[in-house]
Amino acid sequence: MTRIILILLFALPAVSMAQVSVRNNGTLYVSNTADTIYINGGFTNASGAAFTNNGMLYVSQDLSNSQSAMAAGTGRLYLNGTGLQTITGSQPFKTYDLVTDNVAGFLVNNNLSVSGVHTYTAGLITTSATPNYMIYEAGSSYSGSSDARHVNGWVKKFGNSNFIFPVGNDTYERPVTLSSLSASGEYNVRYNVNPTPNRTNLNTPLVLVDTFEYWTINRISGGSAQVTMNWDQAKVPFPNVMLSGIRASYYNGSLWTNIGGSATGVVATSGSVTSGSTNIFNTNFVIASVSFVLQAKIITFTADRSNGATRVNYSIGNELNVDRYELEKSDDGISFRTIHTQNANNRNNTEFYSYTDNSALRGTAYYRLKMTELSNRVTYSAIVSVADHSKELYIVRNPVSDRIDLYAGTSATGTYMYRITATNGQVIQTGTLNIGQPGVHSISLPPSMSAGSYVLEMKSNSISLQKLIIKQ
Repeated sequence: MTRIILILLFALPAVSMAQVSVRNNGTLYVSNTADTIYINGGFTNASGAAFTNNGMLYVSQDLSNSQSAMAAGTGRLYLNGTGLQTITGSQPFKTYDLVTDNVAGFLVNNNLSVSGVHTYTAGLITTSATPNYMIYEAGSSYSGSSDARHVNGWVKKFGNSNFIFPVGNDTYERPVTLSSLSASGEYNVRYNVNPTPNRTNLNTPLVLVDTFEYWTINRISGGSAQVTMNWDQAKVPFPNVMLSGIRASYYNGSLWTNIGGSATGVVATSGSVTSGSTNIFNTNFVIASVSFVLQAKIITFTADRSNGATRVNYSIGNELNVDRYELEKSDDGISFRTIHTQNANNRNNTEFYSYTDNSALRGTAYYRLKMTELSNRVTYSAIVSVADHSKELYIVRNPVSDRIDLYAGTSATGTYMYRITATNGQVIQTGTLNIGQPGVHSISLPPSMSAGSYVLEMKSNSISLQKLIIKQ
C-alpha cells in the first residue's frame, strides 16, 4: 500500500491551509517508493540531522541542507512550488532523481546534486555567482531541457561519459558537450553572453572568433576530452564565415588558439563544431574561423533598352550565403513587382548575371535588384531606368546628379512650366524651361538638394510630363 504523509507541522491555528516549513534535527528516513511525503512549505535538513529519501519527497518552498555527507538515497525529489524556490545550506543537497517543476524558477545558493535522472518540467535554474552548482554525479542524466528550462549559471559533471551541459542564459539554452573523455573527472561549465573577451588576440591560423557568445570550461580533475560547441542564428547572431573554415578554440591566457575540428550544418542557420582532443581547460572556449568571408555586395547594376527589349546586367562581389536575387520592375519608380528570380551560385567569387525583359515599354521603366541572403538579410540596388526613345519628350538619364537632362523632339518644342517636389509633397523647385528647338535641354538642380526620390512635373500648352527622378 502507498503511504502518503502530509507534513503540516507547527501550523498556526489561526491560519487555515497555511504553508508551513519542516526542519529535520534528528533522523528522517523515507524507506521506499511506497512512501510519499508532501511538504506544503520549505524543508531544512540541519547539520546534526540524518536524512535519506528512498521514496517521494515533494517540497513547495525553499530547500536547505547542512548535513555533512548526506545520502542521495534512491528516491525522487519534486520541487514544485509556485514562487521562486531557493536552495540554501552549507552542504550539498543530494537526491537520486529530481523533478524541477516551477515556472517561477529556482535559485541555487547551495549545491544541488543528482545521482539518477533529472527531469526538467518547468522553470529556469539560476546558480549563484559564488559559485554554486547544479551537480550531475557520475552515471546521472537529464531530460526535458529547453530555452524555458535549463541552468542559467554553473553545471558540474562527474564521470567519464559523454555529457551535454544544459547551460544557457535567462533567454536561451546554449549547451556545450564534452565527449571522448580519457579519464573520469570533474568538470564545471558556464555559458557566457557577448562580448567575447580579447577577441582580437588571435593565434595563427585563426582570423576571427565569434564575438556573441562563449563557454567557460573548468577541469577540477580528469584528462583530455573533445569539446562540441554550436551556433543557432535564431537565438544568437553568428559571424558570416565559410563552413569549411570553422574551428574550435580556447584562450591560452594571451591568445585565442586553434584546437581543430570540423563543422557541420549551415552557417546562416545552425550547426556545430567538435574540437580535436584537448588537455587544456580552466579557460574560455569559443567558435573561431581560419578564413574571412566578406559581405556579399552588389557591384554593378545596369539596364539598357535596344530593339524593343531591355537587357539588365548585374555583378555581385564575394557571393556566399546568398539565397536569391529578385529583379523588380516599376512603371512609376514607386511600386515595384518581381519579374524574375535568380538563384545564387555561392562560389565566394564575383558573379555576373543578366536578364532580358521583352515586355513592351510604356514611357519609362524602372528596375532595381533585391538580394536576399540565407540569413534573410535583404539588400537593394540603386534604381535604374530606361525610356522609349520614340517618344517626343523624355528624361535622357535617371538617376540624375546636378541637373535633369531632357530630350525634346520637333513636336515637343515650346515653353514649359515645371515643378520638382519631394515624395512628401514639399516643393523643391519651380521654374520655366524654354525649348526652342529639338535636342537635349537641362534643368539645373540646387546644390542643397539632397539625394532621394522626387517628382518632376512639366506642362506646356499641348504636352505634359510627370516622372519620378532619383537624385544621387
